[in-house]
Amino acid sequence: MVVINFFRVVFIAGVLSGVVSQDSFAGSNQQFHLDIPTINQEIEIDGDFNESVWQQAAQVRLKYETSPGENIAAPVNTYAKVFASKTSLYFAFIAHDPSPENIRVNLRDRDKSWGDDMVGIKLDTFNNARLAYQFFINAYGVQSDSIENELTGQESDAWDGIWYSKGKLTEQGYQVEIQLPLRLFNFDDSHPLQTWGIELIRFYPRNETHRLSTHQIDRNVSCQLCQLGTASGLAGATQGKDLQITPSFVADQSNQRDIAPTGPWQDDTNIEAGVDLRWGITPTTLLNATINPDFSQVEADAGQLDINNTFALFFPEKRAFFLDNKDYFDTQLDLLHTRNIGSPDYGLKLTSKTDDHTFAMLAANDIQSQFLVPGNLSSDIAVINEQSHNVATRYRFDPSKQFSIGGLVTLKQANDYHNYLASVDVKYQPTKQDTFTAQYAHSQTEYPDNFFNQFCGRDDCSYDLDDCEIGDCAINERVLRTKKDGEFDDKMFNIAYQHERRSWYVSTNYESIGSDFRADLGFIDKVDLTKFVFGGGYIWYPENNFFSRIELGGDWDITHSQNNERLEQETEMFIEFEGGLQSYIATGIIQRERVGRRHNSSIIHIDDNTTMFEETLGWLYTNFTPIGSVKLELDMYLGDDIDFANNRPASVNMFNPGVEWKITESLVLDLSHRYQTLDVDNGRLFTANLSDIRLNWQLTLNSFIRLSSVYTRIERNPDLYQYQNPDKLYQDLGNELLYGYKLNPQSVFYVGYSDAFVANDDIDSLTQHEKTYFMKLSYAWLL
Repeated sequence: MVVINFFRVVFIAGVLSGVVSQDSFAGSNQQFHLDIPTINQEIEIDGDFNESVWQQAAQVRLKYETSPGENIAAPVNTYAKVFASKTSLYFAFIAHDPSPENIRVNLRDRDKSWGDDMVGIKLDTFNNARLAYQFFINAYGVQSDSIENELTGQESDAWDGIWYSKGKLTEQGYQVEIQLPLRLFNFDDSHPLQTWGIELIRFYPRNETHRLSTHQIDRNVSCQLCQLGTASGLAGATQGKDLQITPSFVADQSNQRDIAPTGPWQDDTNIEAGVDLRWGITPTTLLNATINPDFSQVEADAGQLDINNTFALFFPEKRAFFLDNKDYFDTQLDLLHTRNIGSPDYGLKLTSKTDDHTFAMLAANDIQSQFLVPGNLSSDIAVINEQSHNVATRYRFDPSKQFSIGGLVTLKQANDYHNYLASVDVKYQPTKQDTFTAQYAHSQTEYPDNFFNQFCGRDDCSYDLDDCEIGDCAINERVLRTKKDGEFDDKMFNIAYQHERRSWYVSTNYESIGSDFRADLGFIDKVDLTKFVFGGGYIWYPENNFFSRIELGGDWDITHSQNNERLEQETEMFIEFEGGLQSYIATGIIQRERVGRRHNSSIIHIDDNTTMFEETLGWLYTNFTPIGSVKLELDMYLGDDIDFANNRPASVNMFNPGVEWKITESLVLDLSHRYQTLDVDNGRLFTANLSDIRLNWQLTLNSFIRLSSVYTRIERNPDLYQYQNPDKLYQDLGNELLYGYKLNPQSVFYVGYSDAFVANDDIDSLTQHEKTYFMKLSYAWLL
């Protein structure tokens, strides 16, 4: 009842704020204004500005440095020209440099050129401070694009649009020419003239990365999209047909074999065709459909160590069908994580925005049912080998620039299994410094009979669960969380407040997740808890100093089970520095108390069934660029930890150095290595190493060769394990060699080879057990 009343009060306040101040907090003429002329002439995007139409374009100068300098005069001159046709926006940037030989530019794959000299465009096509398209281009014309979502405070570069750019170095610096087809955007074409939020940007990386802009940015305002300028024009703008059909053809041959003992290779050849449809029904409504899609991962996920970890690992979404207009589904909580739809035969997505209303719908099947089984001390992935149907629907109402209210419904269903979820969320910004967010969700779930058996390691674990001491039986938290009769339901809610000013901030958050709450289409890996967090910090901006920004902050949090049993209490202090050599340094100390494993794993209770451990942990993260071609990175922590396998105190050391070396303008080596040890009273329990090597040779703007290799080595001392008898040595190695040609993000040709090796106590050395040859061809027809 308290939650319902809170939502009612915030909703009324939000509507009233819209009546009082309908136009506050969005892009405004006072920030910056640009009148874009419409000239019905198309041009060739070649990096030169020799067409006469550029003489009629609007021109603007990027006069301000917004970071690290605070709205000071830009150190270099940058000019932009803009005009529109009925179907495209055109931009030309002229970036002067007093020392052109210091320009940082490389041939890279899309979205990989960060750190280079580049110019960019930010556009909010509804000028409502909710979403903005971002386009950045380096001096060779390499593209990076992303979506900035003010509702969640996140930026995602996973979105890839089809647009055109060329860049070239000049004696005075560099210049870039850009065409943005209007089919890229959602916008309301019912207006005779458009008014969009806009910012033009240049990144000028030298000792520090200078951010230059068309207008000033107020650090005393927490909202970023609220500070855009405006662009008016685009008379008679239209998307045209906005129909894209992308057929694809995929072929692969997989070879696998058993290796303990070594058996013969088993071959499997697969040839499939599919098609994707992207149709802009109107400028504000987009339909995506896919039949027999190829959802293979062309780029391997980054290596992760899954050791002394009781919760499931998170992997980001990379597949184009799910990423297009993904932001329309986003809420403050991760209730839709589409990697839970592993291998669909078909998919359909409809997204639309009209005035203050935003709607999104997604439907897809999956050849199996995969989802997360959460807990308060552990979580794991579950699989039901039956086809599932998956649906998500999102609606959001924005009655004012300060207030949003929305709802999300998800469904995941198979034979004898279902998970239904309904959620409502609000965001309210009564001032430029204050932000309230709240979200409530309710779920209803049913598991198949004997579903829990897949977590106990036996064919049947329905025997008597009494006196099941740690390590003595196969019962664990996942068994207890899934041993359900019939339907069960529960709720979760989250309330947060944040106050941000130029030099200080405070925030607080309260979250409650019921023990039977499930979000099987999302990524909620913890349930049966309540958590309260309070934190804040202070920020300095030194002048004429190596460090241009210093932040000192911290927070305190406490977590209980739904039965009010304490799970964790933590205090953290940290300090951050940003400055010369494009450096970022952050370090802190954590003091906490938290519980380990359950002593009797057949009982869900915490009190008198766990041990509370005290920990002090120090951490450090830094990255910097000592020279233009080398970026160094280090992530490390050391101190107290818990040996979860044996439920006892331990000490941990983790070092994760990395280097990005731009060997030439087109050849880049990315190397990282993670070294982690865990020591207990009687010695070293394990030593784990993970090496991730990626070599990318960008042959042209459109083609590349990439080699990646991920190697894991874990050495354990079995004598120190009380309840298990693990291998003394485990190793695995995965390799991939790929050639790719990208005409655009959807018109691609890939051919490659991947393999996998493994070794353990039964296999003396790394032995190949899997190899795959694959090819993909797709072409986007723009109609």
